[in-house]
Amino acid sequence: MEYRQLGASGLKVPVLSFGTGTFGGGGDFFKAWGNTQAEEASRLVGLCMDAGLNFFDTANVYSQGMAEEILGKAIIGMRDKIILSTKATFRMGSKPNDFGSSRFHLVKACEDSLRRLQTDYIDIYHMHGFDGTTPVEETLSALNDLIRDGKVRYIACSNFSGWHLMKSLSVSERYGWAKYIAHQAHYSLLSREFEWELMPLAVDQNVGTIVWSPLSAGRLGGKYRRSNPAPAESRIAQGGGEGPAIPEEFFYNLIDLLDEIAAETEKTVAQVALNWLLQRPTVSNIVIGARNEQQLTQNLGAVGWNLNLSQVKKLDEASEKSPIYPYWHQRKNLALNPLPDFYGGLTGR
Repeated sequence: MEYRQLGASGLKVPVLSFGTGTFGGGGDFFKAWGNTQAEEASRLVGLCMDAGLNFFDTANVYSQGMAEEILGKAIIGMRDKIILSTKATFRMGSKPNDFGSSRFHLVKACEDSLRRLQTDYIDIYHMHGFDGTTPVEETLSALNDLIRDGKVRYIACSNFSGWHLMKSLSVSERYGWAKYIAHQAHYSLLSREFEWELMPLAVDQNVGTIVWSPLSAGRLGGKYRRSNPAPAESRIAQGGGEGPAIPEEFFYNLIDLLDEIAAETEKTVAQVALNWLLQRPTVSNIVIGARNEQQLTQNLGAVGWNLNLSQVKKLDEASEKSPIYPYWHQRKNLALNPLPDFYGGLTGR
């Protein structure tokens, strides 16, 4: 398993982590993701460890704490061998302070996660989303205190806008507090908006990228084609997908190319889609999920090889979308606004 440095920290992480959104199956939304219970979770964790994947990602909101509880049971006896990541911010109850990134909520949320995970510390603690109702100073001060108290080792964010992340980094620098070392972001061949602003920011500020939904909620898993569209019982059809609708012709043209490259490389469509992500700037880690051992084994096969430059360029061209303003305007003059070059260096210089 390849390891990469996570942003500006000294922490090295495997390029794949295992996401536990499928653990628990609580509520209609997460039931559409999966319904993995304790016995199966332990088998999946064991398979990950055997493959050199020792990084496990969860969140308090996944099935309202059930995913953390199941993961906590699955990692008993191996805490010192793994990297553990969880998140807070989204609603965990009906009371006014049961969500957000206030000091009041984060201290309780962290303690609750520690209890459910049966651990004394969290390696990477993410803000699951930006809280525009709480001063950034309050959030970062509380997180810095959690690090000082030994309950958290590193902090990261998820689903932030560019200005959310940049303001947070600036506040941390101003007060000498811990900085976000990573941004867990939505990114795939079907959703490349991350490249417009968040990727250049990550390059400039040395923030590692942890990718969530790298297979676009299963769309890039290799099951769906022109002749075999997503059935009514699929995760996407049941509301378990993310992001805006994807035009059918764009999707199927990309799938046709993935089929072609999969045949060339003797890999699966999912493995090709994941490997493409591993060659993108700032990507330190990809969160893979699996409902069963077969899916997990397939996703683990995305490492240990690389697409060639020609294949990468074909996928780039097939998945490119016209950016919205102001990014289309900035791209008219790359000498002033260089972009990360996916083949080395920066464009426009």
